Amino acid sequence: MEMFRRIAILGSGSWATALAKIVMQNRTEINWFIRRQEVIDEFISTGKNPSYLAAAEFDVSRIHFSADINQTVAQSDVLILAIPSPYVKQTLNKIRRDMTHKVVISAVKGMIPDENVIITDYLHDRFGIAYEQLGVIAGPCHAEEIALERLSYLTIGCENWQNAEVWAKLFQTEYVHTTVSSDVIGLEYSSVMKNIYAIAAGMCQALHYGDNFQAVLLSNAIQEIQRFATAMSNVPRDITASGYLGDVLVTGYSQFSRNRQFGQMLGLGYSVKAAQMEMEMVAEGYYGTKAIYEANRRMQVSLPIVDAMYEILYNKQKAKPIIKSLTSKLQ
Repeated sequence: MEMFRRIAILGSGSWATALAKIVMQNRTEINWFIRRQEVIDEFISTGKNPSYLAAAEFDVSRIHFSADINQTVAQSDVLILAIPSPYVKQTLNKIRRDMTHKVVISAVKGMIPDENVIITDYLHDRFGIAYEQLGVIAGPCHAEEIALERLSYLTIGCENWQNAEVWAKLFQTEYVHTTVSSDVIGLEYSSVMKNIYAIAAGMCQALHYGDNFQAVLLSNAIQEIQRFATAMSNVPRDITASGYLGDVLVTGYSQFSRNRQFGQMLGLGYSVKAAQMEMEMVAEGYYGTKAIYEANRRMQVSLPIVDAMYEILYNKQKAKPIIKSLTSKLQ
């Protein structure tokens, strides 16, 4: 751990804030890039993130804030990336520092829009970072429950198992248990796709489909993830592990799931734009739907739920008939 003595959080949302809370229990101090200086100023004056997770209090004397991403990168060995996927590329493109010796652990639950690539592949191609220096954070873990210190489980993935074990120590606390995995590709795609299925679950709830159907929906969802992950990376994986199935379940059922909330609003008749404006937070599944749908044009994996969500979200089809059609395709 000593070689990774300088830890940075990149991002200011609820998930970034939750991860900062966790890491600060294991480190004396951290660096933290937050894009807007006025947010930093208010954070310092109140000891809380002014926009997210009001229940999480911080000793700001132990945090080195900066609105300059290059300053944060230069002063850090490990970068924990927790920026919503639609903004990852434009934020990271501002970096002018050598990144080849950095460790970057992605907590992004999405892909690079338009390019439809997972975050670790983008970091490798854009900055020349070796895959063994790239990690992912996955698992059923809502930021709101971290703020309340409710027992949670995280999976830390890296192609290099030993590195994953070292990095996992950053996130192990009394209320956060960690496991490790070398299945980076599977964990990343699962983290993207579970948000799509949460939108579907919320939509079906609003359309008065009951618990029986919700169970069928999510069991089919995990099968879709398994098929797609296998097509992208045919390595042994236990799809029932918490990093996959657990994440699908909590995102599909939890009151804290913004993707489920987004789906509920669409099921109630909101337009995509109206739902996005009212939520005031990013529903990653909206962007993930397009990314997975387009990536699957080449793979041609059977993904009926993804296809249905694409028809509703991007082809502006009515939710009710599309979901009705979907019911005959599930088992």
